[in-house]
Amino acid sequence: MIQSAGVTTKNASGEPADGDITRHEFLAFTLGSEEYGIDILKVQEIRGYEAVTRIANAPEFLKGVINLRGIIVPIVDMRIKFNLGTPTYDQLTVVIILNIGTRVVGMVVDSVSDVMTLMPEQVRPAPEMNTTFNDDFLIGLGTLDERMLILVDIEKLMSSPEMGLLDHAE
Repeated sequence: MIQSAGVTTKNASGEPADGDITRHEFLAFTLGSEEYGIDILKVQEIRGYEAVTRIANAPEFLKGVINLRGIIVPIVDMRIKFNLGTPTYDQLTVVIILNIGTRVVGMVVDSVSDVMTLMPEQVRPAPEMNTTFNDDFLIGLGTLDERMLILVDIEKLMSSPEMGLLDHAE
C-alpha cells in the first residue's frame, strides 16, 4: 500500500519555509507511449492484472469487476477509455486501485514507473486541443528534467457521468 501526502517545505527549525511552498506527489504510469500522473493520495494499492468477471451490457472500457478482500471493485481499462488502440495484457500490466469518494475503483494501465514530486511551477496548463480526451479531466502537464507527465484529475474523471461508476449524490 502506498501512502504519501503533499509536503510543505520546512526550514531548519521545522517551521514552514517562507512562502509555504507545497509540493504534490503523483504516481507516474504509462498508457501506450505517453506518461501520465495521478494524485498519489487517491491510490490505495497497485496489483498485477488478473482476470475479471465481465458484466453484461457494460461499456467496453469497463472490463468487469474483481473481489478485493470482500469488496466488489469495478475495473476500467484506461487504454480503451482513451482510445489508445487494442490493449495487450502482459507481466507489466497493472491495476491501480483507487479510493474515489466513498468507492473503490481499479484502473488498468500498461505499467507504473515511480512517484514524482512536483512543485507548483513545474505544472503547466495543458494546451487546448480537440482530442478524444476531455480536457476537463486534466490538471496540466508536469515537467521534471526531460520528463513530461500528463496530469489527470482521476477523481473528476472516475466520478464523471460518462464513466457511470459513482452515484452523483456522493
